[in-house]
Amino acid sequence: MIPLLGVSLVATTLIVERLWFWGRLIRRQRPLIRAVIESYSYSPEPALVKLQQHRDLPAARIFLAALTLSEATPEEFRLALESAAQAELPILKRFSTVLDTIVGIAPLLGLLGTVLGLIQSLGAFQPGAIDSDRALGVTVGIGDALISTAAGLTVAIVTLVFANLFQGLYRRQRAFIQESGGQLELIYRRRQRQGLPLPRDQR
Repeated sequence: MIPLLGVSLVATTLIVERLWFWGRLIRRQRPLIRAVIESYSYSPEPALVKLQQHRDLPAARIFLAALTLSEATPEEFRLALESAAQAELPILKRFSTVLDTIVGIAPLLGLLGTVLGLIQSLGAFQPGAIDSDRALGVTVGIGDALISTAAGLTVAIVTLVFANLFQGLYRRQRAFIQESGGQLELIYRRRQRQGLPLPRDQR
């Protein structure tokens, strides 16, 4: 139970951190990127200012990596978007491996605790003492040993629910970044083809 308690504390800490991270990201990133794309199609400079003000968001850093690239061709612009996006993906998937490990190891720790408890309880069992207090203690010990399995399954189930939630949010954000990056690239190509002004960092 002591290792399970430690595992549950780690899982709780990571879940709270990820809930805070995704809550802040969902609330701020999508409206910002939509406003940036709309602004960039008319005037690049205000779009850059908005991105600079929100550098703590992954999508803002991705867009800045491409928009501040000096004299970029459309191909270079696309490569800058893709490479910056790849660099930000680990931030979106942070702690997913740890949560998956907890999902797998928590039931095993619970099962190990149950087996050790059964070994200890049955070791004190004497066939000729069926009606004695010792036999009652063995029964109670077996019941107590099963608690660790229930605790391990509880930790694993709760962690699995949140791990799947975070995985779904990651996939949605990745798709949104890819979609928004494609829209920004189209606008960039159109502005360059039409000879419209680009941000000063790109001239």
